[in-house]
Amino acid sequence: MKQIDEDRLESDAEYRFTFLCEFIGFHQEDIDAVHKASSFLAPLVPSLVDAVYEKLQSCDSTWRHFLPRQAGYEGEIPESLADLTPDHPQISFRKKHLGRYLEALVTKSYDTKMVTYLDHVGEIHTPTAGNPEIVVPLVQMNALMGFVSDAILHTILTADLPAEEKTTTARAFMKLLWIQNDLISRHYDAHATSAEKTDLLSAH
Repeated sequence: MKQIDEDRLESDAEYRFTFLCEFIGFHQEDIDAVHKASSFLAPLVPSLVDAVYEKLQSCDSTWRHFLPRQAGYEGEIPESLADLTPDHPQISFRKKHLGRYLEALVTKSYDTKMVTYLDHVGEIHTPTAGNPEIVVPLVQMNALMGFVSDAILHTILTADLPAEEKTTTARAFMKLLWIQNDLISRHYDAHATSAEKTDLLSAH
């Protein structure tokens, strides 16, 4: 029986990533399958990004997060949801970020730098990073990841690939996206714990 340092799971993203990979079974052959999928997924990134933002715009609860200034964006910001059109410069800025993220999934090595990047994807949506005014509730992050997962799975299953390769590729991406979802949710757990400690201190 392997001994797991549970405290380190909460403090060390790379240790956590390794644990998740070993437990879920995300091995080198899965990474190879993800990378191989770049041949047909990478050209579809722009349309996938558009589909994601069309879905985000369909609810005020998800679209409102793009009203405040996004971290790193220096252009004009919209005054209301009515002004926040899909072609607004701030939305174009965010679309580029999502596009680079999707491209990274299918092209980058899954090394320490990549683990840090995947972990930061979760952190940036909480008050601990980015613009502190932008706090995306975990339920919305889960909904978004579910939408992205389904879109990627649909793309794989409808691709002109041998059945065995479809299965291998689909399983590899589902493992990867489960790992990504954990690296997102862990920051919400950490923020909630920190907030609880602050409340306790304030009470005393």
